[in-house]
Amino acid sequence: MQAQQRHKTIAVAVGGVMVGGGHPIVVQSMTNTDTADVETTARQVAALARAGSELVRITVDRDEAAAAVPHIRDRLAQLGVAVPLVGDFHYIGHKLLTDHPGCAEALDKYRINPGNVGFRNKRDLQFAQIVEMALKHDKPVRIGVNWGSLDQELLTRLMDENSKTAEPREARAVMHEAMVQSALLSAERAEEIGLPHNRIILSAKVSAVQDLIAVYTELARRSDYALHLGLTEAGMGSKGIVASSAAMGVLLQQGIGDTVRISLTPEPGGDRTREVQVAQELLQTMGLRTFVPLVAACPGCGRTTSTVFQELAADIQSFIRDSMPGWKTRYPGVETLNVAVMGCIVNGPGESKHADIGISLPGTGEQPTAPVFIDGKKAATLRGPTLTADFKQMVVDYIERRFGNGQKAAE
Repeated sequence: MQAQQRHKTIAVAVGGVMVGGGHPIVVQSMTNTDTADVETTARQVAALARAGSELVRITVDRDEAAAAVPHIRDRLAQLGVAVPLVGDFHYIGHKLLTDHPGCAEALDKYRINPGNVGFRNKRDLQFAQIVEMALKHDKPVRIGVNWGSLDQELLTRLMDENSKTAEPREARAVMHEAMVQSALLSAERAEEIGLPHNRIILSAKVSAVQDLIAVYTELARRSDYALHLGLTEAGMGSKGIVASSAAMGVLLQQGIGDTVRISLTPEPGGDRTREVQVAQELLQTMGLRTFVPLVAACPGCGRTTSTVFQELAADIQSFIRDSMPGWKTRYPGVETLNVAVMGCIVNGPGESKHADIGISLPGTGEQPTAPVFIDGKKAATLRGPTLTADFKQMVVDYIERRFGNGQKAAE
């Protein structure tokens, strides 16, 4: 089953990356460093970009952070990294952008939360100041609503109006409407100030799967703005991965979403780039984009209790991902490669034949003697302690022959 045709949205240029308008769905991420620490932040941005993040958001929460942004941009240039930077502003964004023009210029996009851009009579003024800075520096803006900081005046008004109707809706449905209205009314206000329609991206983040689906479905129905998807406070480890994939998978299947972030809580000392990898895997497994060669591996069973199979599958997966930065520059199209690492003789040979290159181990209690299939035909039999190294070399040779200067004549 193919994903539905993409929801029609307006394309927005963010640095050198196009979001919406039918362009490929963009993967983004966010740093968790102190932005005032230039070196640490630049290195994390670089790591995220090298992992595949096409936009990276950084917190700009105080003067020291704002002052650091141009230096982060300069340091990234020294590191050879040209990823667009998004500034995340809350409460005093209007002041920081005004007081630090270098920050306003160095960022590629501003993120505004209409729920905390200002309060009472200051809200409209401070929102307008940020939009005017975006106009001055020709920057797009993401209007990012979050149910943890939803505009309480708007929510209260909608709740009061709902209570007076003949058939009041559930409070959760009113909250959904408040999220949608907050985003759309803020976008309308930004356009009244002068921000072009094609310089606005919307998001409306919640932390429950069904709420996210409901809000974005309605947001897509009522607008053609580019949409950023993300389940906020998704959680840690498998819980966060499953929740984010469940919510965004449904929306992406419906053709909704132009850029995504998997908001994982990292393990203590964990690798921040994990969220980039998960976002890529989500889009690739849904057939929406291709980032790295697919490695098919069976789940294992009583026939595969030997650790040889698991070790080989993990080794090949890591080898391919670690090699991709160099491969992508030398071998155009290599990301479409399919590799199979199978554990026993039951389905292993057949599955290996379906891959571009596959290996099938014999299973439990047997010597690791494994046939290798290339383009559906048996090409070799590997055995002994060098089996893993030999298979890696066969993968490299296949890539060079198919995607390198020595491409097969048929291609």
